[in-house]
Amino acid sequence: MSEPTVLSVVGARPQFVKAFPVSRLLRERVREVLVHTGQHYDFGMSDVFFEELDIPEPEYNLGVGSANHAVQTGAMLREIDAVVESEEPDLVLVYGDTNSTLAGALVAAKRTVPVGHVEAGLRSGNWSMPEEVNRVLTDRCSDLLFVPSERAVETLAAEGITDGVTVTGDVMYDAVLRVRDRTATEATVLDDLDLGRGEYVLATVHRQANTDDPERLAAIVEGLASSPRRVVVPLHPRTRNALDRHDLLERASNALTLIDPVGYVDFVELLAEAERVATDSGGVQKEAFYLDVRCVTLRDETEWVETVEAGWNELVGADAGAIRRALRRTDELPEKPPLYGGGHAAERVVDGVVAFLEPEA
Repeated sequence: MSEPTVLSVVGARPQFVKAFPVSRLLRERVREVLVHTGQHYDFGMSDVFFEELDIPEPEYNLGVGSANHAVQTGAMLREIDAVVESEEPDLVLVYGDTNSTLAGALVAAKRTVPVGHVEAGLRSGNWSMPEEVNRVLTDRCSDLLFVPSERAVETLAAEGITDGVTVTGDVMYDAVLRVRDRTATEATVLDDLDLGRGEYVLATVHRQANTDDPERLAAIVEGLASSPRRVVVPLHPRTRNALDRHDLLERASNALTLIDPVGYVDFVELLAEAERVATDSGGVQKEAFYLDVRCVTLRDETEWVETVEAGWNELVGADAGAIRRALRRTDELPEKPPLYGGGHAAERVVDGVVAFLEPEA
């Protein structure tokens, strides 16, 4: 009997991080074919993650690149379909909520190939977010749904999805723990930027709802500029273009420390040693929680509601006043509850995949 084949589809920075602990274990037990769609394609957002995290070289790099959602997803569908036809996988594994996620799931579903979704069951309730559409549709296509929490189980059950659901915890927690052990000897970013530990705020802004709306983006810049501490912003290419397009780049450059995107080892160091973080990223909200860093979320809602309920994450939207108040808040944080597993989510994902593919193994 031939070894089962799993086709893993990634395409964006958060997926590279999530795939890092899973692919290593997966390749010990099945044949994995890694597909990089090219959704994130420049060195700072793509190649450096493969290098630093020792992610296997993708067997396929589709080079799709940037475009509007319909064009980008359509190109991915066409290219992934050709790979599935050629490789004839036994399972397609997708991560998170990007266009790459949805494209991989749709191709597999159309070709009646089972789908596994890592980070299933999350909902923001905001259908104007492309990510919400992607995650809901992907869950509908999936045979295996690997969820980070019991709340995600309840969410799926409310939608009528109960089969194939497994609570694994969050694979990003696995990745953060592994990389944090390396930052002391490998990270140089604090010295490079002359940053003192606990003396700055880290900020990331990349969500379409924030970058495409000049009023929201201006309010975020003003809110961050009011911080009593230096604010360091690794600048997503979309955000830099938006700041320039909305005539906000000069203001941001004068008030904030704008830097190019950094690799994951340096990013974990930046986050771990920040006094707090301000972000519109779902992944960074979790990473902050794992690293015991107070989080200010520049959105009106979040999929990671447990971090808000725990008191470690505050939703402020794009309100300059609310951002300013959150960046100055000094109340003591409550005791942090154990959420999203203990750093062994990747093992549970791989166990679930192997049990599905080799039920008698």
